[in-house]
Amino acid sequence: MGALLRLSRLIDALSERIGHIVYWMILVSVLVSSGNAVIRYSFDRSSNAWLELQWYLFASVFLLCSGYTLLRNEHIRIDIVAGRFSVRTQTWIDIVGTVFFLLPMALIIMKLGWPVFLDSFSRHEMSGNAGGLLRWPVKLLIPVGFFLLSLQGLSELIKRIAFLQGLIPDPVQRHHHAGPLHQPAPGES
Repeated sequence: MGALLRLSRLIDALSERIGHIVYWMILVSVLVSSGNAVIRYSFDRSSNAWLELQWYLFASVFLLCSGYTLLRNEHIRIDIVAGRFSVRTQTWIDIVGTVFFLLPMALIIMKLGWPVFLDSFSRHEMSGNAGGLLRWPVKLLIPVGFFLLSLQGLSELIKRIAFLQGLIPDPVQRHHHAGPLHQPAPGES
């Protein structure tokens, strides 16, 4: 189990790093959106490329940060129901949900998204809008995003099993109140 926990820590570090990098895409998206609006209303000029770039950035935030969201325990849950159960029962619910729902769904979407990306890439698919962008970069986000989600799902599965075996503290509590810019307190890992 020690090797699996080391793998889990590596996956967590990757998700954390990607999450912090993608934070900047939100700022870029806001700047692109603001700049496009200013130019459109001030100079009566616009470009579909700028609008599509906003969409691409927005999609990248959601797809590339899904693993980070899972790491931080910020995903949607039914806490009204799960909160009534013991921590061990909640952990078992997470394990069953990960094995039977999260991982199969993420792997299927990743597998189905790959040929869509390859087709778009091989045809140099362009947007149907005048002045639009290449489509393959945004289509690549789908398999990559779901791959990252699958990796983080595997990490969460490893941590939940280790918790049930008494090898680590509750992994959900670690990020329970940690916001996106949370800095660990001294002695916290």
